[in-house]
Parts: sequence; C-alpha cells; structure tokens
Amino acid sequence: MSIQIANLTKKYGAQTVLNNINFEVGAGEVVGFLGPNGAGKTTTMRIVVGSLAYETGSVKVCGLEVKDNQLETSALIGYLPEQNPLYTEMYVREYLLFVAETYKLGKTKQKRIDELIDLVGLRPECSKKIGQLSKGYRQRVGLAQALIPNPKVLILDEPTTGLDPNQLEEIRALIREIGKDRTVLLSTHIMQEIKAICNRVIIINKGEIAADYSNLSEMNAFEKGQLQFEVEFLNSVEIADLQAVKNVESVNLLAEKTFMLIANTDIRAEIFDFAVRTNNKLLALKPIEKSMEDIFKQLTK
Repeated sequence: MSIQIANLTKKYGAQTVLNNINFEVGAGEVVGFLGPNGAGKTTTMRIVVGSLAYETGSVKVCGLEVKDNQLETSALIGYLPEQNPLYTEMYVREYLLFVAETYKLGKTKQKRIDELIDLVGLRPECSKKIGQLSKGYRQRVGLAQALIPNPKVLILDEPTTGLDPNQLEEIRALIREIGKDRTVLLSTHIMQEIKAICNRVIIINKGEIAADYSNLSEMNAFEKGQLQFEVEFLNSVEIADLQAVKNVESVNLLAEKTFMLIANTDIRAEIFDFAVRTNNKLLALKPIEKSMEDIFKQLTK
C-alpha cells in the first residue's frame, strides 16, 4: 500500500480534529479526499507528508512509519499545499533548480527540470518570474516542484482553487496524466473535481471517515432505505393501494397516474406484479439515482 492510516487521532487542546480515522490507498489509485471546509482534510495531508506531528495511531507511506522515517518518506512524496508557497521574485527555471538542489539531484537536475517543464506545459512561460504568471501557470509550477523527486505518492490539497474554467480543465487534464503512473491523494470539496479526476472517493466529515467508495459508480448507487422510483400507469391508481405494496415506504403524486415511490429495497418486481394484479399497465418504471451532490449533503450535513 502507498498510504496506510490506522487509528489516527489528532487533537488541538480539547478540540479533536481527527477522530480515529482509518483508510488505505493502493499504488496507482487516484483518490478524492472529499469533505466540507474544516472536515480534517488538510490536517490529514499534513500528517502524511510529515509537516504535522501525530501521537496517536499509525501513518505509513510505502510501508514506512512517517514519524520514524521522515527523511525517507519525504523523498517518496510530492506535495502541493493549498496555499502554493512559491518565491515570486524567482524565475521559473531558477525556482525549480533551487528546489532540485534540496533533493540533491546533482548532475541530473537540469535534465529533470527540462522534463518537468515540458510535462506540465511551462515551456512558453519558463523565462518569466513566477510573480508574472497567471494563477493557472503558478499551479503548474507548484505541480512541477512536487514532481521533482519523481515521487511515488502525490498529495494535492485543493489544487484548482481560484482557477478560471479554462485553467480548471487544463490542470485537471494534467493531474489525470500525472496520475497514470503514481498514487494521487487529492483533497477537495468540489464535486466536479471528483468526477473529472478520481477513481475512488473518501468522504471525511467532522474529523471522521463518513464513507469510502471504491469507485464512483458505488457512490451513485442506491443506499438501503433511500431508493426512489418514478412509476407511470395507464389507468388511475389509488395512492393507498400503492402504499400497501410490500416494501413501499411512501408515495408521492407527481402527475395524473404518475408517482414517486420511496422504498427500502428494489421494488420493481413488486410494482410489476401490482400492475398485473390490478389489470393495469406500466407506461414507465425507472429508478431515480441520487446525484453525487445529494449523497455528499446527506453524509456531511
């Protein structure tokens, strides 16, 4: 596993920021770490990268306990914090070479910087000072510096905050490309980020893991007790008769002969049998899936 977090708790005085959280991220996964502001996303990421201490629980990167192996784990991780800490008076190449020096790349640093400038699309802007760049290009510089050590794990904290729509798509495409050959943990509270980039979602709320969906289709799937169906009949139906159908919890009239049914399980077979039993015909019977936004609100309200 690239990241293993077990029984991690973090407190600031009497305030519990993380409460006994557990999750693992495997090699090659692009995982969205989703939650409202203040949920504990940034705290978790800072602990993983080694910039924030922890006392209770275990945090491992590529099998190494972070608090006992900070030099080793820092070499395995590329980190782009939410507030991208760039030296704005430095030129792009100058800054990247400066960062490369901290990793002691030696004679290979020039080649590595050239590779990254091309990878993240900085070639047209690499002769400028960072302070002269747009927000989108500054994020590219941040991604390039995170990738300098060729990390096995990439930690991105709100990487698209403040970007315009064109910059958003460019950075998302770049992260998708980068994520093809390394593990990515990406924190966000924006649903579109998850849909555009990630193949797994972990939701955190109030310092606790609220859900872990191994793929996005699971997140959109029905949850027991929350299934909704829209049904339309050829002939009139009494609400009381529909309410009596097994496993139907409630019935709402949407239009003449059209109803919204709430159930605790899949009731399509029961509705079909009901139509046959009452000599009626079904014109439509379709499940209504919850949106990702609906599920997020339900889990974090």
